[in-house]
Order: sequence, then structure tokens, then C-alpha cells
Amino acid sequence: MEKNLYAFEVKHATEEDIPAIHKITKDAFLKYCEMADLSYDIAALNETYDDIRKDIETKEVFVVRIDDEPVGAVRVEIQENGEAYLSRFAVGSSHRNNGVGKILMSVVDKIMKQHQVKILRLHTAAKVAPTIRFYYGRGFYIASVENGRGYPRAELVKEYK
Repeated sequence: MEKNLYAFEVKHATEEDIPAIHKITKDAFLKYCEMADLSYDIAALNETYDDIRKDIETKEVFVVRIDDEPVGAVRVEIQENGEAYLSRFAVGSSHRNNGVGKILMSVVDKIMKQHQVKILRLHTAAKVAPTIRFYYGRGFYIASVENGRGYPRAELVKEYK
């Protein structure tokens, strides 16, 4: 009998996933800074294991594994008002553009529907066209752009029926 050639899994993050989440997030956000022409002093690059632990305790945090190797992660804070905020969406550089992000967003969509979330928000660099295109392809639209952090950050919104 043939062994599975490619095992793909998305699961809720646990304490033991913290080092992998830290590594994937750093990798993805170094690329984000490069693409957005930012200094490398952003919150995602400065977070600690304790920051990630707190998010696992207070948010929906998911990890994607391919053949048991963590390759992506995302965090979603579900709020009382029927809204949610997505942050730290990250896919490791060696696994980008092969569907990991799409599958991760599909899981987020499923969780949003289970929690009856009406609006999902996120922020990303407005100048990074591939990222904006990715989110547009998942049903988001740009609601606003602000410069409070010294660069144009787009607020993207996805509405659930």
C-alpha cells in the first residue's frame, strides 16, 4: 500500500507550536518589510514567545503543517460586536505561492461562519500589490488607508452573510 505523498494539516496552535510560529512570523514579516520598503522595526518582528503564548490563550491561532512541518500561521481575535480582526498572517518563504495561504484563509472563513462573525478586518501595507491581490481574491476590499505608522496601511474588510 502506498504511503501518503503529501500530508496537509491545519490545526489550532498549542504551546509546542510557539517556536515554529515565531520562526514563520519572522520569516514572513522580514519579506513584508522588504516588499513594503519599511524599516525592520515592526511589532511582528519584535514579539516574544510570551506574546505568542498570550495570543494562543486569547485568540483563534492556527498553524498549517505540510508533512508535519509547520509552514504557516494566522491569528484571529473574535470580538463581542460580531466582528473579528485578523493578524500575523504568515507563510514561510519556501512555501509561498503554492496554496498554503488560500487554505489557511478557507479555515479562517469557516471559523468566522461558526462564530457568526459579520465583518473580518485586517491591516496590510497598501503598496504591496501581491498581498492586496491575495486578499482581494479572498473577498476582501480596501475600506481605508492611513499613515499613522509612517507608511500607507490599508484596512481591508471582508463581510460575511
